[in-house]
Amino acid sequence: MDSGTHLVMGLGLAGLASIDPVVASDHTIYAAVLIGTVVGSQAPDFDGFLRLRNNAVYIKNHRGLSHSLPAIAIWTVLITLLIQTFFGFSIPMLHLGGWVLLAVVLHVFVDLFNTYGTQAMRPFTEKWISWNIIHIFDPFIFTTHVIAILIWALQLADPAFIFPFLYGVLVVYYIWRTVAHRLLTKRMRELDTDCHEGDRYILIPTVSIHEWNVVKKREDGLYLIGDFRRGQLRWVDRAKGTEHPAIEASRNDPSIFAFLYFTSYACAEVKEHSWGYEVRWSDVRYRHRKQYPFVGVLLMDHEFNTLGSYVGWLSEDRLQKRLRMNTY
Repeated sequence: MDSGTHLVMGLGLAGLASIDPVVASDHTIYAAVLIGTVVGSQAPDFDGFLRLRNNAVYIKNHRGLSHSLPAIAIWTVLITLLIQTFFGFSIPMLHLGGWVLLAVVLHVFVDLFNTYGTQAMRPFTEKWISWNIIHIFDPFIFTTHVIAILIWALQLADPAFIFPFLYGVLVVYYIWRTVAHRLLTKRMRELDTDCHEGDRYILIPTVSIHEWNVVKKREDGLYLIGDFRRGQLRWVDRAKGTEHPAIEASRNDPSIFAFLYFTSYACAEVKEHSWGYEVRWSDVRYRHRKQYPFVGVLLMDHEFNTLGSYVGWLSEDRLQKRLRMNTY
């Protein structure tokens, strides 16, 4: 999820902590738990500082090790000890650590429902797990948290009632979205008038609970990109990687390797210039205004030596400006 949603979730868990008699009975313990749940709900995304190195390193590692099973334990112990150091070791470790653990686990768990996914099962596997059920920003999840927090802040109701009710509603919401996603995926073959044996459909959530983006991958490697709106499936674009020595050579570049490590839905195209080749890998899951803004681009001379590269999210105009800077 986005940082704002993780923040309100951290505050929501602090409100939920009122059901813990030890936490609710002491303002100091409650303050420590509040800090713990807010920091714990953000901690796995501290790998965002990798942007300071470069985009390729960030994209390859974001939601990787920081969201893994060992990291969950490390974040929990580290945050708990730091808070106890500040508040004093009279703060009960099991109660504080338990709420911090819940915040970290919830962060990783809800990220699994997005399209980006995480490597939550490391060290057992480096597979990116993405269930494609909830958009990275879900208005319902965010708004319900904000409403609950405001009711709590204005003391209009007991937090021991507000937040169990909130999370009960959200459990039902997640179950409903999961079932709806699964049923609609099964319906794709019925809705698609150009269905072939071996076609694979990927439904991608949008901010609307009733609208989905759709990617179909055929056995021949062709991607069809479309959407599901008002009960209708339509295809709006198609993409298929081309074969060229420059494309194969680009796979050895660290930036492109990082891009392909993150996504399994990339198509490449190559443009020849007087100075060499421009190879562009695009993730076909993310189509916006007739463009694919999540890209890995490599500029090479005629001997396939790297002249410049870019990996990340960018508009076409800004991308061309950045690439021109690399070639002059």
